[in-house]
Amino acid sequence: MKINAILITVIAIVLTGCGKPKSIDVGKTVKSITTGDTTITLSSATGEIKNGENELMLSFADKSGKTADVRAASLRFHMPAMGSMAEMSDAATLTTTETSGIFRARVSIESPGTWEAMISFQRTGGTEQATMSVNAK
Repeated sequence: MKINAILITVIAIVLTGCGKPKSIDVGKTVKSITTGDTTITLSSATGEIKNGENELMLSFADKSGKTADVRAASLRFHMPAMGSMAEMSDAATLTTTETSGIFRARVSIESPGTWEAMISFQRTGGTEQATMSVNAK
């Protein structure tokens, strides 16, 4: 009898842990762009990118709005040379999440202003690229 109670308790714990995957809070949208059948969204807790250290989320969705199966991605911020200011390029460090197609990004933006967010991502059909203009405050 005692073994049955323990077995039932263990089964209940296992089944509770096997439910739906926990949803990831991607924060507020900074900018979205659609390329082909994929929508790419860059977001942060505040909906902004700032000069200095940033923690961002990079999400990929298919045309139905479901998270796209993206195996790998990269994100780099680029600002061309202007006057006496040299060209700047800041690469983000991406880490995967428990959901395919959603990545955490850490990047240090050197200067406020308009940056080109250059995104490269790998899907079953190959590697794709997209660029979106964003402002750092």
